[in-house]
Amino acid sequence: MIFNEQICEQTCKILLQIKAIKLNYTNPFTWTSGIKSPIYCDNRIILSYPDHRTEIANFLKEIVIKKFSDADYIAGVATAGIPMGTLIAHILNKPFIYVRPKAKEHGLHNQIEGFLPENKKVVVVEDLISTGKSSKNAISAIREANCEVIGLISIFSYAFSKVENDFNNNGIKVFSLADYPNLLPIAIANKYIPYDVLHILEQWHLDPKNWYSNFFE
Repeated sequence: MIFNEQICEQTCKILLQIKAIKLNYTNPFTWTSGIKSPIYCDNRIILSYPDHRTEIANFLKEIVIKKFSDADYIAGVATAGIPMGTLIAHILNKPFIYVRPKAKEHGLHNQIEGFLPENKKVVVVEDLISTGKSSKNAISAIREANCEVIGLISIFSYAFSKVENDFNNNGIKVFSLADYPNLLPIAIANKYIPYDVLHILEQWHLDPKNWYSNFFE
């Protein structure tokens, strides 16, 4: 779910303005899974805009303060969650770790990089929640290290109901600065897309797997 409506609107405007989010319903983007999508989100672009980078980091910091005030550690999901996670940890003066997709095959074979003692409360930072696979993987690794994941935060989420239900069923509280359902009216109001395509874009969110064949084949 989104953390705050005003922050959501401001985040959407930033992401659209710097083209971290691109919307294209006539020539959809193709995911590695083969799913056709009318949206492409690359939040790493935020890092190249210092003012926006600071603003987004402070928005995420507010989630930690208001929702997870007992957090001991901030964890970034490799690789895109590392820069923003580091910024948040620095602002809050908390220890930082990051979690690889899998353990290294050489050296110490670490999956978690950094020093993480047992029985610590951890907030996981993602740049984007899509299928939730990378987040779940990081959460599992932290739990295997005998620590508690008290929350997952992200800049943007596609807010697929199945993914959100999976996190809820796994006892994970999730907050994002912005998400796909809230993005659409903001994109229309700011003339990034016309109103008459709203229905098409909403249908992708409800059934991403069959969306392209339903509307374009």
